[in-house]
Amino acid sequence: MKNIAFKKYYIFFIREELPKPEAHLVQSTNSANAAANLGYLTILVYPYKGLAAFNPIDLVLPFRPRKTPKNLVKYYNLQDKLKVAPLPMPWPIDYLPSKFTDSNTIASKYYFPFHILPQTKIVHSRDWNFVKAAVQNGVPAIYEHHHHEEKLFEPEIVNSPLFQISITVADTIRETMIQNGMPPEKVIKLHNGFNRLFMMRQPQKAAQWRQKLLVDGRSHLIVYSGALQQFKGIEILIDVAREMPNVQFACAGGKENEVAHYQQLAKQKQVNNLIFLGYILQEDLASLLQAADVLAHPHCSGKAATFTSPLKLFDYFASGTPIVATEIPSLIEFRNTKAIAAWCEPDNPSKFAEAVAQVLKTHPRKIQGYEDSVNFVKQFSWENRAAKILSYVDESFRPPLIA
Repeated sequence: MKNIAFKKYYIFFIREELPKPEAHLVQSTNSANAAANLGYLTILVYPYKGLAAFNPIDLVLPFRPRKTPKNLVKYYNLQDKLKVAPLPMPWPIDYLPSKFTDSNTIASKYYFPFHILPQTKIVHSRDWNFVKAAVQNGVPAIYEHHHHEEKLFEPEIVNSPLFQISITVADTIRETMIQNGMPPEKVIKLHNGFNRLFMMRQPQKAAQWRQKLLVDGRSHLIVYSGALQQFKGIEILIDVAREMPNVQFACAGGKENEVAHYQQLAKQKQVNNLIFLGYILQEDLASLLQAADVLAHPHCSGKAATFTSPLKLFDYFASGTPIVATEIPSLIEFRNTKAIAAWCEPDNPSKFAEAVAQVLKTHPRKIQGYEDSVNFVKQFSWENRAAKILSYVDESFRPPLIA
């Protein structure tokens, strides 16, 4: 119980440099942001490299919570209650192939026990090594695990009373985790959340998007937002666009090499009505989703369809724009809601095109959005998710609320 008064921080640890456009980083940063919005002293911890990592002050005092930098605030749409503590990782960390020069090892074995531990009340991370380090150092921990992995969980960690709860986003992953040694009572399925920015109506910015994207006399806009990967259905969407030449399609997201790859594929298929926009900042993406007549969720069948976390789907809901989605296992529970305008079988461009055409007829675009979708998603706010997670944490382990 020594120094218990100083143990105040709710630490969210990310093992990658920020900002980057990956969905799991959007999820982690928004989770931390939500905890801060609830009133907890929340610190987002992540590594940084380059010349700035040689700052002598940071090397002597590496854990110094500070105001979230503007580039992160804008990139992930964060609020000012969240604080950050970037950890310096100077050369040769991550440059020489050794566990002793691995940034994850440095964070878990050096920075945490010697610098972060004294003020930490609880740890929350998708990084197993950091969670394990917390438990081994006597700190309660929350673990997020969103993908199938064939690894056994150490029984001395998961059975420890300090290991509070693990969260996943699909029943299939929960089952795999239990098979790999996670106690059933310590793993829950909990959906991701939506960014409140997407619910705020932005009619002028939406109109600007439509003016920019609706070219060659086209009057309908179909938008996809998310990762540009084959299993996400991007090739399907290219074929759908080819079947609907009088409708404009736009894809937001993806890395530069992925954007270039699919631009070339669309060109090879002579698809001229599909624009790849690349990564779009959250503040601009919200108005883009509201600008669309229909939002596309063309996910393919296969293993990924059994556990995919529909992160963008909740932002889709919040926009109030009609959605066309494929019937994949991870979305089955939404099958009977009015929030999704049409469903169709996966891997079938013609069926998806038919569904889009039908929704364009039955759901004319509303500037104010469709209430069924907006009302449905309110239960999935990041703040509600954060509160639900902490309800599984022993009250004595919860971080203090700011008065």
